Amino acid sequence: MLSLGGKGVISVLSNLMPKATSEMCKKFFSGDVAGSAKMQLDLLPLVNALFCEVNPIPVKAAMAAMGFGENSLRLPLTPMEKEHEEMLLALMREQNLI
Repeated sequence: MLSLGGKGVISVLSNLMPKATSEMCKKFFSGDVAGSAKMQLDLLPLVNALFCEVNPIPVKAAMAAMGFGENSLRLPLTPMEKEHEEMLLALMREQNLI
C-alpha cells in the first residue's frame, strides 16, 4: 500500500513483530524501497499464515504461543485447524518468535 501512496499500515504482523514492521515502513519512507520490499517478501510466508483462517483466529494463536494471553475464542470463532497451527508455529520459530 505504501508504494501506492499509503501513509502508513494497519498490520496484523505488527502484533507479532512491531519492530520489524516499523523498520519496513521506515526503510520505505527513507527511500530504501528495495530493502523494504525484501523485508516484506521475506515475511510474506508468515503474513500468509496469519491469514490462513478468519482473523483473529491465527493472530490470537500466535500471541498465545508467544506468552501473551490465552488462545480462547468465542463462537462463532473456532480454534485453528491443526495443520494451519503447525505451519504458523513453524514459521514463527523461523523468526525466533517462539
